[in-house]
Amino acid sequence: MENAGFIATIGCIAVLVLMLMRVPIAICLGAVSIIGSAWMIGWEPAIALLIDKPIRTVTNFEFSVIPMFILMGTLVSVSGMSRELFRAAHAWVGHLPGGLAISTVLACGGFAAINGSSLASAATMTQVALPEMRRIGYNPGFASGVIAAGGTIGIMIPPSVMFILYAIITESDIASLFIAGILPGLLAISLYCITVQIVYMMYPEWMPKAEKASWQERKDSLKDIWAVFLLLFSVLAAIYGGLTTITEAAGFGVIGALVIGVARGRLSWKQIVEALIESLRTSAALFFILIGAFLFQSFLAYTQTPQAIGEFLTGLNIGAMGIILMIVVFYIIAGMFVDGIAVVLLTVPIFHAVVSGDTAMGGLGMSEIWFGVIVVTTVEIGLISPPIGMICFVMNKMVPDIGLSNIFKGVTPFIISDIVRLGLLLAFPAISLVLVNAMGH
Repeated sequence: MENAGFIATIGCIAVLVLMLMRVPIAICLGAVSIIGSAWMIGWEPAIALLIDKPIRTVTNFEFSVIPMFILMGTLVSVSGMSRELFRAAHAWVGHLPGGLAISTVLACGGFAAINGSSLASAATMTQVALPEMRRIGYNPGFASGVIAAGGTIGIMIPPSVMFILYAIITESDIASLFIAGILPGLLAISLYCITVQIVYMMYPEWMPKAEKASWQERKDSLKDIWAVFLLLFSVLAAIYGGLTTITEAAGFGVIGALVIGVARGRLSWKQIVEALIESLRTSAALFFILIGAFLFQSFLAYTQTPQAIGEFLTGLNIGAMGIILMIVVFYIIAGMFVDGIAVVLLTVPIFHAVVSGDTAMGGLGMSEIWFGVIVVTTVEIGLISPPIGMICFVMNKMVPDIGLSNIFKGVTPFIISDIVRLGLLLAFPAISLVLVNAMGH
């Protein structure tokens, strides 16, 4: 057991070192897993894993939900629905104090409901909302911070790629995780809007008021967003009405996004091909990462790392919530230095067993659905926290004149807002579970 613990420790350190050296995550996980497994069980069984896991992953029909939702989100992005959402929000609340910032948050929330990628949401809204905010005279750093924070909502409100990855790794129910993310996502939007108002009271010069739209302009703006609600309602109704499985609903969403985009003249043949290529690249990268994650899970199982960490944490005698707080603090710190997907893939197989495991076996017996929401919330914080802050770096590449330091300054109030939201989700698990229980999942 001691030897197994030593091997597991060396393996985890090796993965982190390789990632810091910018080796792709999939290769980090796969190489370390095979070498570590060979150390534990021999080369022949380890090589057999390298044959078995990739084939099982790419041929599993349930995993096709990933490329389907990614393709749906890509088609939605290129068809301009994000611009319509922002225009509608701007028409109704843009004239209020901090109105353009609130419009951006609302548009990000609406876009998140049909696009499960935070990076895609932030990149799209940078092109849509930032020019308008800068034209009005918004502080560039704060305007960027609003968009970066709003982009994180993309992995909380369903359909969420991060929830799908968590569900696959833990064998949880994807539909339940989607339901569980609705209220926390709405809570994030509400707290972000409150944060905007607080910042406005402190620095009103950062957010000049925009002109008030006429009632006719407001009515016209609503005519443009029917496609968003139609697509969202159709996919969710198919899932929770029991008409289709999650995978079938994802395919239905792709067809819906394609038909709506073509019918409205928003999707050309060239754009469709570009969307297919982009979603293929993203899906292939995620599948490589998943293969590496499954190999790493096998390696951890051979070393009995989840059991050892579970015994260590429960032996601290700090109670279930004390253990959860330790895990959350670890996630927040790790997310500040390591990519969110990597953190989830490295640690969820370990902590999931501790949190949701049977109490008779040393686990805490807590809801894996609730824990999934907590994990995704901490990943959201990591996406905009220095020094990594993936979304902030993406925005800095798109608008280098603002400066990375100014973007981090602008996003700081929203990081505080996220920590408040995390505290509420920890203190009141019902926020995540009430809809799940109500719908019988």
